[in-house]
Amino acid sequence: MHRQLISSGSPWEDVVGYSRAVRVGNVVEVAGTTAMDGDKLVGLGSVYLQTKYIFQKIEKALAEAGASLSDVVRTRMFVTDISKWEEAGRAHGEVFAAIKPASTMVEVSALIDERLLIEIEVTAVIPTV
Repeated sequence: MHRQLISSGSPWEDVVGYSRAVRVGNVVEVAGTTAMDGDKLVGLGSVYLQTKYIFQKIEKALAEAGASLSDVVRTRMFVTDISKWEEAGRAHGEVFAAIKPASTMVEVSALIDERLLIEIEVTAVIPTV
């Protein structure tokens, strides 16, 4: 089965050995995605703004793989402060209110940069005809 690798262009992909997303068959897995835009953080101090930006990045990766947000069947959100869950939930709901993928949100002790407040992964299944 063909394996399509989608890159974000980050130099860390080669160093660490990962892809922004991978499509195998009709399944697309999008790796943990943060609100970094190159060396710049989008939404400093705001879980809501970081989440909104992350979903924009995820949407681009899905499109490159031939999928869309409507194909997402699973989301996983890793927040550094669970008391801010409503901010992440509001942004998630703005994207997925009609789609309603299975979703998990957990608190983690830290992400790779202390300014990052949330990291998100998704799984999408592209309908076959």
